[in-house]
Amino acid sequence: MPARAAPKPTVPKPAAQKRPALKPGAPKAAAAPAVLVSQTVLNRLLADILDGRYEPGARLRFAELQAAYEVGIGTLREALSHLASVGMVEVDANRGFRVAPVSEADLHDVSSLLIEFEQRAILSSVAHGDRAWEDAVVLTFHRLSAIESRPRAERAARFHEWVALHRAFHHALVSACDSRWLLHMRALLYDHMERYRLLSQRHRPQGPGRLAEHEAIKEAALARRGEEAAELLRRQLQWTVDNVRRYAPQFIRQPK
Repeated sequence: MPARAAPKPTVPKPAAQKRPALKPGAPKAAAAPAVLVSQTVLNRLLADILDGRYEPGARLRFAELQAAYEVGIGTLREALSHLASVGMVEVDANRGFRVAPVSEADLHDVSSLLIEFEQRAILSSVAHGDRAWEDAVVLTFHRLSAIESRPRAERAARFHEWVALHRAFHHALVSACDSRWLLHMRALLYDHMERYRLLSQRHRPQGPGRLAEHEAIKEAALARRGEEAAELLRRQLQWTVDNVRRYAPQFIRQPK
């Protein structure tokens, strides 16, 4: 898949103000832009892995990454180490980093756990959600539906925007869950499942959209019908798993 040109991260300039001169040898305060650049690179690298710019199993060479993200090896190593800690990349002994592979066994493991955690999280969220939670669900659905209701060609042109809005809607649905560990593990698995979903989406024909499904989930959640919302989420996730197996079997088939 051809690499997309990566935009340069924009680092906000601090407001101009007079500062006392530092004495010789005095330590300088840590600069915030370095933190912003590191987080920006991490976010972009994760997005590129999820989006398939770096395919499963691909070597991540520092020279190529430096050219793509215009940062130093230290920043890249920090980002890659974090992605390794959450299973998105792996460390090859004496060979650096590579994108974590995909497989049928991993797909089954990720999807079955995500379905369980997603259902538990939506049940808790429906039970504990307040007015702010309802507003967040309505707002994120409204933004998502603004794209899903458009003609097929426009939906395709705004695909990356849809991915972000789809994530925001599903996050809003479970955001009132009262278990931070459940939310943490669910978010981790969501990213891994997203990689499989986007993998299949690049190899299957574009369908009619999922607006009706998302609206049904939203209505069930807001009406406090937790079991119904949980079942609708299970069906949607299982549909994703079935599509991966149907349209991207070459990526998850075990080598003989």
